[in-house]
Amino acid sequence: MLKIKDLRVSAENKDILKGLSLDVKPGEVHAIMGPNGSGKSTLSNVLAGKYGYDVSHGSACFNGEDLLDMAPEDRARKGLFLAFQYPVVIPGLNNLYFLRQAINSIRLSKNEKILDAGQCLLLAKKYLAELDLDDSFLSRNLHEGFSGGEKKRNEMLQMMMLEPQLAILDETDSGLDVDALKTVAGVVNKMRSADRSFLIITHYQRLLDYIKPDHVHILSDGKIIKSGGPELALHVESSGYVGLGES
Repeated sequence: MLKIKDLRVSAENKDILKGLSLDVKPGEVHAIMGPNGSGKSTLSNVLAGKYGYDVSHGSACFNGEDLLDMAPEDRARKGLFLAFQYPVVIPGLNNLYFLRQAINSIRLSKNEKILDAGQCLLLAKKYLAELDLDDSFLSRNLHEGFSGGEKKRNEMLQMMMLEPQLAILDETDSGLDVDALKTVAGVVNKMRSADRSFLIITHYQRLLDYIKPDHVHILSDGKIIKSGGPELALHVESSGYVGLGES
């Protein structure tokens, strides 16, 4: 589904990713861990199409198509989703209206019938209860006045409604209490399927206590220095990153 080969990326004349390669197959959950400044968020931003990064070498293909050559909105229409580490606040933009526009943009790209306001409302309400949110949440402006936990739950609501093929979660667990953490993990586990993949970027084992990844990768200084199974995350939790890149 996702094939990254020797990706080299810089920003503001500083090299950040220095030859990163990664393969994600359909149905897999990959966790990426690493110290601050290792390039984790840069990877998620580059895959989603955020401006301000210079890709000097390498490739990233999504379902066989050149991901880096697509506009951000086209990546989303193709089925890529990013849950932000710091969800953006957009005053004046109604949350339900935003969801409806996003869903219908994707449906139109697939020549599917768009949802009217009532249909979108019913769909959103279906998921609100699972996220422990009340209906008034939909009439609020996008992330305006939301707590940290509400922002992350809203990102999960977007993911549930958009049903992406590849979901990238950039430190979605940061700032969450244990109940919110379980809610987020429950959404991911419920959405796991043979044709949907997840790339979970996290600092901590605690999220992976609830979401068992198929693969864990350690990112350091712009490269993946070690890969393994869930036991690798447990090792990091107990011993840190020191010595992981040594042969």
